[in-house]
Amino acid sequence: MNKVLKIGLIGFLLLGLVLIRFYEHELFLDPLLEFYSSESSYAQAPEFDVMQVLGSTSWRYLLNSMISIAIIGFVFPYRKTILFSIAFYVLAYLILTFLFWLLVSDMERENFLTIFYIRRFLIQPIFVLVLLPAFYYQKYTVKEKD
Repeated sequence: MNKVLKIGLIGFLLLGLVLIRFYEHELFLDPLLEFYSSESSYAQAPEFDVMQVLGSTSWRYLLNSMISIAIIGFVFPYRKTILFSIAFYVLAYLILTFLFWLLVSDMERENFLTIFYIRRFLIQPIFVLVLLPAFYYQKYTVKEKD
């Protein structure tokens, strides 16, 4: 693929991640967005439907994951890298969503910060920021050994 086209597509995908973040209030019905952005976030948990929050969070995770995997695929167009990324995102989703569901089902004040961080991993494209440098490091350390 042409290098300019590849960089343009990666830029377009990054713009997609930015737009998801920018329009989060319009795209996702998540009462925890307001709860954690307000000063009273440690007062009392808001009333919400747990399944609706899990659905909204899962939808956002899916969108961010698809875009992130596409970015990884353009930067490192190797089948093993893409398959590993997909497996990583699926496993992370299963573990984090299970923990999120356990904690948010009975939202206690002492768990607010834990819920905040688990939720942050689910709604923000943090894993792409970890995987890209890891794949880059692996690519060049394995290349040196050959």
